[in-house]
Amino acid sequence: MLSRSVLRSSRAVTSRLSAQVASASLRAQSPLLRASVAPAAAVSPLRVASRWYSESTEAKKDEKKEGEEQKQELSEADKLKEQVEAKSKEVVEMKDKYLRSVADFRNLQERTKREVQAAKDFAIQRFARDLVESVDNLDRALSTVPKDKLNEENKDLVTLYDGLNMTNTVMINTLKRHGLERFDPSAESEKFDPNLHEAVFQTPMPDKEDGTCFFTQRTGFILNGRVLRPAQVGVVKNA
Repeated sequence: MLSRSVLRSSRAVTSRLSAQVASASLRAQSPLLRASVAPAAAVSPLRVASRWYSESTEAKKDEKKEGEEQKQELSEADKLKEQVEAKSKEVVEMKDKYLRSVADFRNLQERTKREVQAAKDFAIQRFARDLVESVDNLDRALSTVPKDKLNEENKDLVTLYDGLNMTNTVMINTLKRHGLERFDPSAESEKFDPNLHEAVFQTPMPDKEDGTCFFTQRTGFILNGRVLRPAQVGVVKNA
């Protein structure tokens, strides 16, 4: 029985070896079988063409994407350029407005300063206009006193005259400290000036130049460079 088992095993091994040998010989003789067992490294032309087409399509997509990105970058650059130009224009306009505002403010300061100074200089104009009438009255009072009466026999008159004259002098000096000055055109034979003088009458005088103020009927006053009251004068007219 043992011998039978050994015999069966040897037969099975022999048949298996025979089958393997036959299969190897068939593969060696048949080209189709050789192609079926060809190495996997051999690539078909169709697969290569498909791969090239895929890579070309992807390259075109990349180029298109890059072109769109460049256009987008150019568009953003144009927008930024426009924004910069707009801001530059705004800066120029703001600078112009600032300079104009500064100039207007300085002009306002100067004008306000002049107005304040004018108000200060001419605040007493109405009061001074009324006060010069008192000066005129003192002048008239002094001019009515005869010079030959001012002697030791008339001490009271001399005292009164001196008191009036002193009062007149003090008043004139006080007015002068406040910018009010009196002027007498005939004292220096001034030329007639319509801005300063008022011609009351005209008369020929051969020994004097034509247009000269030779007589002052009423003195004039100037307040801080402005004529408060023109002097009333007589003017020489020879022609």
